[in-house]
Amino acid sequence: MRTEPELTAVIPTLNAAAGLAATLAALAGQVDAVILADGGSTDATRAVAEAAGARVIDAPRGRGSQIAAGVAAAATPWVLVLHADTRPGPGWRAAAAAFMADPAQAGRAAYFRFALDDAAPQARRLERAVAWRCRALGLPYGDQGLLVRRDTLAAAGGFRSIPIMEDVDLVRRLGRARLVALEAAFVTSAARWRAQGWWRRSARNLSCLALWFLGVPPARIARLYAGRRRAPD
Repeated sequence: MRTEPELTAVIPTLNAAAGLAATLAALAGQVDAVILADGGSTDATRAVAEAAGARVIDAPRGRGSQIAAGVAAAATPWVLVLHADTRPGPGWRAAAAAFMADPAQAGRAAYFRFALDDAAPQARRLERAVAWRCRALGLPYGDQGLLVRRDTLAAAGGFRSIPIMEDVDLVRRLGRARLVALEAAFVTSAARWRAQGWWRRSARNLSCLALWFLGVPPARIARLYAGRRRAPD
């Protein structure tokens, strides 16, 4: 039996069945609960989640509002927020336990090292770029996971009900002094980069970040991100 602080994984989903099983398998036995905050999936997302023993709640569509609903439904002092196509890598639980048990980290949040499940050189370049962004700018994204106490999250104002950039919005309010990088990797599916083109998708992500800092409303950024179809899951 684990003696570490209790931890709930919170995952926003929208038609995320394709990669969800791998993420839930990586969490099995490593967290005390898994909550999927679903924004109205029409695929097998709910069935996959329930088969793995996860709890599914319905939430207003939009990553920010879905995550906020999932955090509100958690009963543990700690939450781990991650994307449906991001699976925790080897050693993540030990790194998380050490962080949660360290009194010197009180009031801080942790994130993990970004990695992609692709052997292409483009993937390694992107991983290095993300590492630089986190180190130089203090801007980890949601696909790196965020480990934080619920009271720390509440004190920072929590996740806002916005459809995109909810991760940047939160970490900016937390401030880089309260962000701790953990070496264990969180491995994200590279399927979207392969399908859309490594350069094209990376450029679009960078454009979204630039628009955010220019004050463009999140709903407009979400339309750009989703190719004017819908916000991302």
